[in-house]
Amino acid sequence: MSARSKARKRALDVLFEADAKGLPPMEVLAATEDRRREDGQAEMNPYVTVLVMGVRDHQGEIDDLLGSYSMGWTLDRMPAVDRAILRLGAFEILWSTEVPEAVAISEAVTLATELSTDDSPSFVNGLLGRLLELKPRLVLDPGPAATTA
Repeated sequence: MSARSKARKRALDVLFEADAKGLPPMEVLAATEDRRREDGQAEMNPYVTVLVMGVRDHQGEIDDLLGSYSMGWTLDRMPAVDRAILRLGAFEILWSTEVPEAVAISEAVTLATELSTDDSPSFVNGLLGRLLELKPRLVLDPGPAATTA
């Protein structure tokens, strides 16, 4: 597994936990980093922070887009892990310049395959693919995370 793939998985864990506990994602990230330090583990890949901050900075816009284009699925109705995967993927596709969009979609589908329901990979692929299609027409707030490396 590549370093970026591991970073996505860790960011997904943080976003999932934050959503489940109703906590700010950066608070969960800080607690995760503290636990790792206490356990003597290596520092997390900085890309984890980029992803968590990016989703946090754009979550309102991401959630609006996911809700608008998910064809009959509200965010609340989606499995929580799918919601976190879609938020990560949407951030990478729409605001991040770190990876090609096709890689972001592929990584999101892989996470859905490994961690969610049998129907989740095709759902994630379809919804993120739709956002990629619409990207040239969307008016997006660049926000502070757009240029974060």
